[in-house]
Amino acid sequence: MTKAKLKQIMALLDEHYPPQPCFLEYKKPWQLLFATILSAQCTDARVNMVTRDLYVKYPDLEAFAGADLAELEEDIRSTGFYHNKALHIKAAAIELLSRFGGELPSDIESLTSLPGVGRKTANVVRTHIFGIPSIVVDTHVKRVSKLLGITHTDDPVKAEFELMDILPKDHWSAWNQQIITHGRQLCISGRPRCGECFLKDVCEHCKIK
Repeated sequence: MTKAKLKQIMALLDEHYPPQPCFLEYKKPWQLLFATILSAQCTDARVNMVTRDLYVKYPDLEAFAGADLAELEEDIRSTGFYHNKALHIKAAAIELLSRFGGELPSDIESLTSLPGVGRKTANVVRTHIFGIPSIVVDTHVKRVSKLLGITHTDDPVKAEFELMDILPKDHWSAWNQQIITHGRQLCISGRPRCGECFLKDVCEHCKIK
């Protein structure tokens, strides 16, 4: 990937996808953390439907820490994998209260030490809560970045570091939102609309089709 081609891709993405807010709804920082945990293998739209009631029923970390696990599982059942998600959310609430005084830490080591929090979830929090430039490699970012020819791996952690190496730091957070949007609207998994895509002239996948 040449610098000129990368610059062209970023300019086209900026033109078609202006800055937009986080796809997950939240009011308090820890709510974004829990919503991101719930978003694993689940759509943001479904998570937002669930959390609108969930954060009324459990208005603070103390409520989640003291939640009945079976009841919490039922509250989040529709997001899938609800056994593990409920366990992780309850345990994370307990640790946030006991280890961090009820505040979210900003460093990735502390965030990923929380139950159910991997690099993707940690980077979502760092980007949207703390304004720290971070690459969030979800399924869309991993797939579309590889199709464009910018990354060359299916491993999300390796893809994160590849993107950090090639993208200018001031574009990291924008890349997350733009590529996710592109993956949902045009470069759809299994049925990409290449003929309509504004990136078709600079996309490695289109070149070899």
